Amino acid sequence: MRRDLDFLNELSRRVIAACIEVHKELGSGLLESAYEVCLARELSLAGIPFRRQVSVPVTYKGEFMEAGYRIDLLVDECLIVELKAAKSPPGILRAQLLTYLKLMNLPLGLGVSFGNVRLIDGVTRVVNGIPELI
Repeated sequence: MRRDLDFLNELSRRVIAACIEVHKELGSGLLESAYEVCLARELSLAGIPFRRQVSVPVTYKGEFMEAGYRIDLLVDECLIVELKAAKSPPGILRAQLLTYLKLMNLPLGLGVSFGNVRLIDGVTRVVNGIPELI
């Protein structure tokens, strides 16, 4: 499903706003699962469709292989959101997002690290081959 640039930018803005709301309420220092369930509630309140813990298959020689990959949140079937409870090296989070984006053939991913004092300092935006989104 192809979404236009304005739609993806607005969707990512709304998701980041929801993450900031969760961070304001909970702060840092909790486990990832707490942030995931609270962000899911915040997205529901905002009327943003999503699925939690979505399996990411690997296709090898035409066959689907289960590699154990799971997306924390798949928002509106086009935006991957990966959550981390502690500060994460951006390179590792970026690599994880690029892997999921490539395997799912999706345009945009957000990595959100709740271990930062200011949540926005822990947001990583990754684009899958769409230069106008960068």
